[in-house]
Amino acid sequence: MPSKVEGWKDEVYGTEIRDHLYRFAEEGWSAIPEDEQDAWFERFKWWGLYHQRKGQESYFMMRIGTPNGRMTPEQLRVVGEIADEYARGPVDNPEFGSAYCDWTTRQSIQLHWIQLQDIPDIFDKLESNDLSTIQACGDSWRNIVGSPVAGRDAKEHLNAWPVIEDLHDTFKGNDEHSNLPRKWKVAVTGDTRGSGQAEINDLGFEPATKEIKGEETKGFNVTVGGGLSRKEPRFARDIDVFVTEEEVPDVAGGISALFRDHGDREDRFNARIKFLVDEWGPEKLRDVLQDEYVDFELKTAGEGLRDQYTYNSGRSDEIGDYVGVHEQNDGHYFVGLSVLVGRMGAEEVIELADLAEAYGSEMVGLTQRQNIIVADIDEDDLDDFLEEDLLEYYQPDPHPFLRGSIACTGTEYCSLSIVETKNRMVRYARWLKDNVELPDGINDFHVHLSGCTASCAQPQIADISLRGMKTRKDGEPVEAFDIGLGGGLGENPQFADWVEMRVAADEVPGYIRNLLRVYDAESEERAVPADERGRDGEAVERESFREFIARHDEDELNGMAEPEETSYEDPYLGNTKMTWYPYAEDSDMDASPAPSPADD
Repeated sequence: MPSKVEGWKDEVYGTEIRDHLYRFAEEGWSAIPEDEQDAWFERFKWWGLYHQRKGQESYFMMRIGTPNGRMTPEQLRVVGEIADEYARGPVDNPEFGSAYCDWTTRQSIQLHWIQLQDIPDIFDKLESNDLSTIQACGDSWRNIVGSPVAGRDAKEHLNAWPVIEDLHDTFKGNDEHSNLPRKWKVAVTGDTRGSGQAEINDLGFEPATKEIKGEETKGFNVTVGGGLSRKEPRFARDIDVFVTEEEVPDVAGGISALFRDHGDREDRFNARIKFLVDEWGPEKLRDVLQDEYVDFELKTAGEGLRDQYTYNSGRSDEIGDYVGVHEQNDGHYFVGLSVLVGRMGAEEVIELADLAEAYGSEMVGLTQRQNIIVADIDEDDLDDFLEEDLLEYYQPDPHPFLRGSIACTGTEYCSLSIVETKNRMVRYARWLKDNVELPDGINDFHVHLSGCTASCAQPQIADISLRGMKTRKDGEPVEAFDIGLGGGLGENPQFADWVEMRVAADEVPGYIRNLLRVYDAESEERAVPADERGRDGEAVERESFREFIARHDEDELNGMAEPEETSYEDPYLGNTKMTWYPYAEDSDMDASPAPSPADD
C-alpha cells in the first residue's frame, strides 16, 4: 500500500501546488485546515518551502535553487534584498542579527521567517531575475551540484556547465520526473578537484576518459545510489557506464525514470535509490537501464580521475575547496571567501554583490562547503579587491578551524534537529582557533556539526563528525553529540567511525583539543616517492589526520582522547528543542508570538 505521503501527492503535486499556495497566501494562515496542514506542508516543499518548527507556526523556510551555486552579481543582490525585506523574525539571532542568508551544502540559498502573504511578491522578484524555488525541495530533482567555476577553472577536465544547464532546463518542471518516490540529488563534476561530491549523491557524473574509435574522448563515468541520511550512509556505486556530454541527459533521464517506476513508494524510509541499488546490485540496474530506458548501447566505464581529487580529500599538498585566490583559464582570477557556517547578513550579501559588480565580475558562486566565490577579477584589481573591508570577516585565507567548519540549521528553525547548531559551531570554531595549536602538517581540518541523523551538514565525511544527541550531566538533561572520526572523500573515500557517544556539548572542544594532542604525539612519518611529492618537494611527510585515524581500529579509537570541560562556555546546553526560539529572552513555548498576526 502506498505511503500516506504518496496519497497526498496523488491528490495534488508538482506545478499545480502553486495555485493552492497563492490561494493560501491571499486568504491567510488560518485558511489551511489544521487537519490538512501536514499534507499541504509536504506539498509546499516542491516549491521550496518548509514550515518551520513548533512554536514558529505560520513561518516558513524558503529554499532557492542555484545550479552549481551560480548567480550573477545582480541575482545575488536580489537575494540579499529579499532577505532584508521579508526574512526578518520577531527576535534577533545574537550572532547574526535579524536578516540573513544561509548558503547550504548543496549550493542553494535558504531564507527564514517567510510568511505566506509575501510569497507571491517574492516569487515575482525571483522569477523576474531568472531565479526560482521550483523543486528546491520535495520528491523530485533537487538542485544540481558541481563546480561553481565550471568553464573558468584552470583545474578542469572538461567544462561541465553546459551539461548542467541542459539538465536543469530539461528536468525542472518536467511532469515526467516531478513526482519521484523520494528526493533526487544529482552531481556533475567536470574538474579534477572532485567538487561535485558524486560519491554521496543519488546520481553522479564523474570526469573520465575513454578511447572511442581510436580517439581519447572526454566524458563522465556514472555512479548511482550514494547518500548519507538515516545512519545508513552509502557511497554511490559504479554501474560501469561512460557517457559523452551529449549522452548525459538521456542517461540521467533514464535513471530518473527507472527510479520513478521501481523505487519504493510504500515505505519512505526505504525509498531512496541507494536501497534499490542495495536490492538489485549495480549490474541489474545497468541491465534494466539498457533494456527499458535508453535507446542506444551503453558504453562501459572509462578511466576516472579520482586519484587527482582534492576537494575534501584529506590530502596535505592541496586543499581544493576554492577558498583563496585562484587563476582562471582566461587570465582573470576568482576569489573564494570563507563564510563561517554558511551564514551572511543580508546587508553584507548586498555589499558583496555591489563589490562583485564594481570589480567587473559576471559570476558569483556558492560551494558545497557553504562558502562564496567572486569570479572574473582582473589581475590589476586583485590587490584592491583583497583590501576591501568586507574581506576582513569573509576571508580568503582563514584559519583552518574557521575554514573547515560546517553546520546545518539546527533547532533554531528545524523540526528534525534536536540540538542548537550554527551559533554553537561559530563558538566552537572561534574557541578552537584561540586555544588549540594545530599540529604541523595540518592546514585543512573539517568539523561538521549536524543537528540530527538527517546529515544535512554531511558529518560522515569530516575529520571530526558531530551528530546531535541528548544526555544527562550532573543529573540534568543537556545537549550532546556523537563524535565520529576520519571521514572524507577523494581517491579513497571513507565514512567517519563513530567512536564517542553522547558527549555533552560543552566537552566537545576539549575532546578535539585532546585528540589533536594525541595525533601530534603519535602520528608517523613516511617517505614520499619522488613521483608523489607535492609542490614543496618534501621527501618525508607526516601522515595526514585521516591516515592516522584509518591506521587505528575501532577499539583503539574508542577512548583515544577524553572529553573535557575547558574555558569554552556553552549558552545553549539546555534543551533548545523545547523552546519556541533558542535565543529569545523568554524562550518558553508558551511565550511564542506565532502565528504571526499578519497571517491570521
